[in-house]
Amino acid sequence: VRPVESGGGSVQPGGSLRLSCVASGSPFDTRAGGWYRQAPGKDRELAAAIGSDGSTYYADSVKGRFAISTDNAKNTLLLQMDSLRPEDTAVYFCAQSYYGGLRESLRFGMDWWGEGTLVTVSS
Repeated sequence: VRPVESGGGSVQPGGSLRLSCVASGSPFDTRAGGWYRQAPGKDRELAAAIGSDGSTYYADSVKGRFAISTDNAKNTLLLQMDSLRPEDTAVYFCAQSYYGGLRESLRFGMDWWGEGTLVTVSS
């Protein structure tokens, strides 16, 4: 079942946003999840991912600024984004893997995708 994202919006450079994603199927403590983003005119890229054991992966461009986590009681995947930059402007997509392991989810790809939420960073 398609995950559902929320929390996008507009923010000034240096600001923060928190994205949420609710999975109505299996919780994120049994399946890996990730946040991907697609900027205008660019390919979709992985920003951050988390395995069912809590292991994480971050793209170099967001490392130290973004934090991915889960709220398993609410079947929710979270992305805290701090020190936002104009180049972070993109549609952000939540995704969930069939696999629980982070390595497998990155190797074989995600299986369920949300429709995306727009994040705009501009002064």
